[in-house]
Amino acid sequence: MRYYLIAGERSGDLHGSNLIKSLKKRDPDATFRCWGGEYMQEAGAELVVHYNDMAFMGFFEVLIYFRKILKNLKHCRHDIMEYNPNVVILIDFAGFNLKMASFLSKKNIKTYYYISPKVWAWYTSRAKNIKRIVNRMFVILPFEKEFYLNYDFEVDYVGNPVIDAVNQHKADQSFLEDPRIFNKEKYVAILPGSRKQELESILPNLIDLASDFPDTQFILGGIKSIPQKLYSGVKEVPNIAIVFDRTYDVLAFAHAAVVTSGTATLETALWNIPQVVIYRSNSPITVLIVRMVIKVKFISLVNLIAGREVVRELIQKNLTREHLNDEMHKLLNDATYRDRIYTNYDEIRNILGNEPVSDKAADLMIKYLKGN
Repeated sequence: MRYYLIAGERSGDLHGSNLIKSLKKRDPDATFRCWGGEYMQEAGAELVVHYNDMAFMGFFEVLIYFRKILKNLKHCRHDIMEYNPNVVILIDFAGFNLKMASFLSKKNIKTYYYISPKVWAWYTSRAKNIKRIVNRMFVILPFEKEFYLNYDFEVDYVGNPVIDAVNQHKADQSFLEDPRIFNKEKYVAILPGSRKQELESILPNLIDLASDFPDTQFILGGIKSIPQKLYSGVKEVPNIAIVFDRTYDVLAFAHAAVVTSGTATLETALWNIPQVVIYRSNSPITVLIVRMVIKVKFISLVNLIAGREVVRELIQKNLTREHLNDEMHKLLNDATYRDRIYTNYDEIRNILGNEPVSDKAADLMIKYLKGN
């Protein structure tokens, strides 16, 4: 069979690559084409466009790049029609993928959605439209199945693919041999995100944090495919070392972490690293619209899955130097505080389970493709 996958960010690319590997085991003659990144390409998919050329955050940013987004949509539609796949698998990335799903529905091209858009967080009525334009939905958060049932849409809960990614990774601490790393035993991991807008918004806070803790080693998980000039300010800070494309290794041996909200918050929890979650948008328009439509109390996956605050979230105006410093002192020095986080992490692991998620999703997809 011919599979076409679309992911718009690093985490989707990673989960898409593991899905490709699982599909290959069950469908050895399969061919894959994708919009994504290095992970899916290494798994055997022909890469059409890298996610760095399509990942735009926020309402204001989308307006700025609107013409480029339209060009990408047109390119993607044409490429899918040329490839003529048996199924298109959309991975999260709602702004782009829901538009593609609408197009594919009109063309009667089978469409599976792996990792639901977060419609339960805002614009919940979009669930009705998703039911209409998507053939099958494979969700990764336990509460999503019940959410879609409210709209009479039967979806498959397959577990969270972050579990697969963490379980399959064999941590290698060789990066600690870097001479810039002066404390190999107790360092703080920094995961600032994989998008240009995230880095521009967040890195000034992280530079301030490092300057306030000059005796603490910070290791930033960087990404080589991002323009390196975005990291230029960090490279001048003596107690921050940047390690590229080894996020899980950086997490595996960390004492604590500062994480920009996203999939990385759950990855950090599964590596059992106490963390503080941060996020800021510099666009007033984006912030205003989000405040008007957001439906959930938390933004980090860790807190959403637990249904309560497991790790502290410092968002927008709460992301101050004082608040971040206070949280860092607790994460580094308060054993009771750290133990409470560990206990809650255990509960999250129990909620998610430990089944091979990509294999389960691949089994279901092939079953549905065969008409069973």
